[in-house]
Amino acid sequence: MTASGAQERLERNPGYYQSLLDAQHDPKLVETIRTDLHRTFPDNIHFRKSADPCLQKALFNVLLAYGEHNKTVGYCQGMNFIAGYLLIISKDEETSFWLMEALLDRILPDYYTPAMLGLKADQEVLGELVRMKVPAVWRLMQDHGVMWTLVVSRWFICLFIDILPVETVLRIWDCLFYEGSKILFRVALTLIHHHQDEIVQAQNLPDICERFKRITRGAFVEDCHAFMQRIFQEPGSLSMSTVAKLRESCRARIAAGES
Repeated sequence: MTASGAQERLERNPGYYQSLLDAQHDPKLVETIRTDLHRTFPDNIHFRKSADPCLQKALFNVLLAYGEHNKTVGYCQGMNFIAGYLLIISKDEETSFWLMEALLDRILPDYYTPAMLGLKADQEVLGELVRMKVPAVWRLMQDHGVMWTLVVSRWFICLFIDILPVETVLRIWDCLFYEGSKILFRVALTLIHHHQDEIVQAQNLPDICERFKRITRGAFVEDCHAFMQRIFQEPGSLSMSTVAKLRESCRARIAAGES
C-alpha cells in the first residue's frame, strides 16, 4: 500500500470507495461483472458459495467501484483475477480497490481498456527484447510465423496469476508495486532465456505453444526465492529508457495497423 502510493490515495479520499458503491450504476456494467464472478478462482475455497465469508460479494463490490471510478474502462477481461487476488491477499475491499487503482491507472495504463493498447504493445516489446537477448527463440517464432500474443498474452493479462505458483507470483507482485511494470519483462525473459534450448527444439505451432506452457511449471519456478534472484541476473541489464523507447515504437506500429 505504501510503496504503490495506494495508502496515500486512500487517506486523501476518505469515503470515496463507499460513494462509488452508493452511486447509480450502469446495468450493463453490473451484468458484465456478474457474468464473470463464478469464473474467478472456481477452485479457491474463499470463492465458493459455501465459504463464510464468500469473497464473491466483495469481488463484485471492488469491480463495480472500479468500473464507476474509471468509466472509460468500466470492466475488462482479466480484471476479475486481479481484484480477486488482491482480496485474497488484503482481505479488505477498500484496500483492494486502491491497490487495483494503483495497478490499472498508474503502473499498467492501457492494459485493461477496450482497445488493450498497452497490453498489445507490451507483448510486442517482449518480442523485441527476446530478439536482442534470446535471438534463437526469436528466430524460431519468426520461422513459424508465431505471434507473441499467442504464447504470452495470459502472462500479461493475468500478471502471472494461475501461470506461476502462488508464492512466486506474490513476490513478483511485490516488485511490480515497488518497481513498476518492467518486472513483467524480467520474469518473461528469464523464463524464455532459461529454457531456450527446450523451446528451440519445437517443430511446429502446437509444439511451440506447449513448450511455452511447460516452462511455467516445475522446480525452476517453484523455488520462489531462487527464481526472484534469477530474474534480476539472467536477462542482464534492462533499462526503463530501453523499455520506454520500445513501447513507443510498438504502440505506433499497432495504432497504424489498426487505423
